[in-house]
Amino acid sequence: MSTRLQAVRGMNDVLPDEAERWLWLEGRLAAWFTRYGYRPVRTPLLEHTALFRRAIGEATDIVEKEMYTFTDALNEESLTLRPEATASTVRAAIEHSLLHDGPRRLWYLGPMYRHERPQKGRYREFHQFGAETLGFEGPDVDAELIAMCAALWKELGLEGIRLELNTIGSTAERAAYRADLVRYLEQHESRLDADGRRRLHTNPLRVLDSKHPQVQEVVAGAPALQGYLGEASRAHFAGLQALLRASGIEFVLNPKLVRGLDYYNLTVFEWVTDKLGAQGTVCGGGRYDGLFAQLGGKPAPGVGFAAGIERLVALLGAVPRPAPDAYLLHQGEGTLEAAFALGEQLRAAGFSVVLHAGGGGLKSQMKKADASGAVLALIVGEDEIKAGAVSVKPLRDARAQQSVPRGELAVRLHEFLKGS
Repeated sequence: MSTRLQAVRGMNDVLPDEAERWLWLEGRLAAWFTRYGYRPVRTPLLEHTALFRRAIGEATDIVEKEMYTFTDALNEESLTLRPEATASTVRAAIEHSLLHDGPRRLWYLGPMYRHERPQKGRYREFHQFGAETLGFEGPDVDAELIAMCAALWKELGLEGIRLELNTIGSTAERAAYRADLVRYLEQHESRLDADGRRRLHTNPLRVLDSKHPQVQEVVAGAPALQGYLGEASRAHFAGLQALLRASGIEFVLNPKLVRGLDYYNLTVFEWVTDKLGAQGTVCGGGRYDGLFAQLGGKPAPGVGFAAGIERLVALLGAVPRPAPDAYLLHQGEGTLEAAFALGEQLRAAGFSVVLHAGGGGLKSQMKKADASGAVLALIVGEDEIKAGAVSVKPLRDARAQQSVPRGELAVRLHEFLKGS
């Protein structure tokens, strides 16, 4: 008995109705990034495992439990499907000396992979778009990234997405805080859940954003990171807040927000919603000034964000469905050949045209033309061939069918479509 083949768990097919929504969103994203001066970058799905271990951190959930890692049998190399794109983008910038002539504003879009329990809004293959600004030190670029997101939510008509903001200081400040936090948590270790106890000595800052009620009670009495910040860190965060207020962007300070990746410093932020259940983070990011040096490059500052395509699509309302300009019908001897050639001519002139396939009478073809969403039906029959014409029938309004000489068809179609 054969086993029925189906998609791997947590990796989903995106079927035409949904894929059209994705394409609509992706088109908006490309135009939006271009307006802000960001240029596209594409990195491989596969990277050396060491990249993510060094960038994300050995003690993070991603590296410990979620990466798709395997040994390449040919070269005996440990390779990993990328779980995120910041490390890959910085690796590419180092490898190709992208900052040799100054800072860069880059954006990306594509699939990522994490081996975790699939649930609504969280999949093993998921898609993200994101921005990485490389070589900029000041809080102005942090603010720009956040303002970009605010503008995008408005453009897409998304409501109820709020901004949470924090600073986690410099590496040295965080190390001093980490030592005191560990001492405090050790005194309450019996009240921590399994994840909290596991993270206590490997990634204690992640205990701060635990959702476990009892752990939250413990965390409420923990020392605050803000008390460990130096003058430069405070000034950077104050500058960011001033720019956001000047732009009218509302935010909530969340001192427990730390993000889950080790490379962050200073600014961290998340855009969250209550409309997606447990998976409420729509977009998250922050500054990673030490990542270039951590990966073996010349030190350079960086800040970026990533957002989930699946989650944004789930929040979108109705989007315009793409429809062809014309549906091309044919019936009678020699009409298929004539219609086939006509379709190619019209497409070369810039029109979107669906050629009827599968036979059937004009009545059934007309039903398919109407169902296609096309604005016009173009009819090629034996009479039309003899007359050197094409019958044009508007499908979305009450205008009468007209016979149009074939040589005038392209010009007349513009008029028909403009009047629809």
